[in-house]
Amino acid sequence: MNRILVIVLALVLSIPASAQPLNNSKQPGYKGIWFTLGQESGYGYKYSGGLGTYTVKHNPMAVYAPEVEKTFFVYGGTTAANERHLLCMIGCFDHKTGMVQKPVCVYDKQKVNDPHDNPALQIDKDGYLWVFVSGRSKKRPGFIYRSDNPYDINSFTQVLKLEMTYPQPMYDPERGFIVGYTKYTGVRQLYWMTSADGTEWDQGHHLANIKAPGDKKSGHYQVTGHDLAHGKVVTTFNRHLNGDCDTRTNIYYLQTLDYGKTWTTADGKVIETPVTEVDSPCRILDAQSKGQNVYIKDVNFDADGNPVILYLTSYGHQPGPAHGPRDFWTANWDGKKWIFNHICPTWHDYDSGSIWVDGKNWTVIVPSEPGPQLWGTGGEIAVWKTTNAGKKWKKSAQLTSDSPYNHGYVRRPYGGKDPFFCYWADGNPDRITPSHIYFSDSKGNIWKLPYDMKEEWEKPERYNK
Repeated sequence: MNRILVIVLALVLSIPASAQPLNNSKQPGYKGIWFTLGQESGYGYKYSGGLGTYTVKHNPMAVYAPEVEKTFFVYGGTTAANERHLLCMIGCFDHKTGMVQKPVCVYDKQKVNDPHDNPALQIDKDGYLWVFVSGRSKKRPGFIYRSDNPYDINSFTQVLKLEMTYPQPMYDPERGFIVGYTKYTGVRQLYWMTSADGTEWDQGHHLANIKAPGDKKSGHYQVTGHDLAHGKVVTTFNRHLNGDCDTRTNIYYLQTLDYGKTWTTADGKVIETPVTEVDSPCRILDAQSKGQNVYIKDVNFDADGNPVILYLTSYGHQPGPAHGPRDFWTANWDGKKWIFNHICPTWHDYDSGSIWVDGKNWTVIVPSEPGPQLWGTGGEIAVWKTTNAGKKWKKSAQLTSDSPYNHGYVRRPYGGKDPFFCYWADGNPDRITPSHIYFSDSKGNIWKLPYDMKEEWEKPERYNK
């Protein structure tokens, strides 16, 4: 028996370090993943750069836990600045001390360099951290991991392996989990699944499969939201013409008050699922007739539980001026009808940010300002505000300027609290560079997470002094 153990140990030690999974390992700093999809045009890649907080369809990626006064957050990390080796990472910011903990690799994607496999995060009523690792089609499975101890990032155990892309977990202490996700049954089709405790899950339910006459395929992207105060779960999604994600258009909206048993429009009309008709009553915006692409970025709620959607429109999927103008908008339900308001222009289809709704004060933080890599993904981060439900928006601040690399994918923590009000990553969309991760408070003060760490807990560096 001892001889067998010695042989096994020798074999393990003989494996190159790069080939050994880094699951449950501490990593010496916050190193974001750099990525390009590789689809080039005359103005660079379709999207690329520092994509540690990508995509908007991994949601939420950060959760504030008031019980311990900590924000837990996940991101796509990597092993070294010049390596494209995806690590599904989790970090922790302590609001009492202002320090961050050495991050932990929950799951090492090993041969995968693609942040489509980035994780999402939730916390249950007992404080356990649930990390939902995205897969990609049927080639790469998704995983659900649970922390071994409450409010503790040090180690995780796999709970489930399944086909799951773009996980969007929501949690109610009385009802358990409901997760919006994507399966490649066709091209990209929408599903949801539920679990009372995170260990036993139903088989999943088909949400959308819209085909126009003549379409052979269908496709969708969704962004979900959870208004716990009103017991409301919503999904807002677009459609891909004949399954081609480069033609994403329209906005559809569904909500449920009974955790997926019944889905309705905002005014309560029951909609059978999966949705199959282009002109379904749950369509709230017809962008297809205008030849527009639609990129949904975020959804939040006002004090009455009415949804407010942040989205971007353009006239094509390739970067550069030919497919502009590109604009940020809000769509909000006022209790009787949907209202659409323009926020500001931007430079790239994948300029992505978030929306906060606090009474009459609505805030959008997006990379709307020209960055050093002008036509690339992201730019300089700006804050836009309105006090009249989106009728008039004003740029109240520019958070970053004179940056060496573009900033992008500004994410909103669930239940977030200052100073960890939002976070994002930077990177050069034109070539591989180190990608740093930043966070900001609601007043615009920014900190950069330590790229290299020696101690278990360290202070982030103040960025805009």
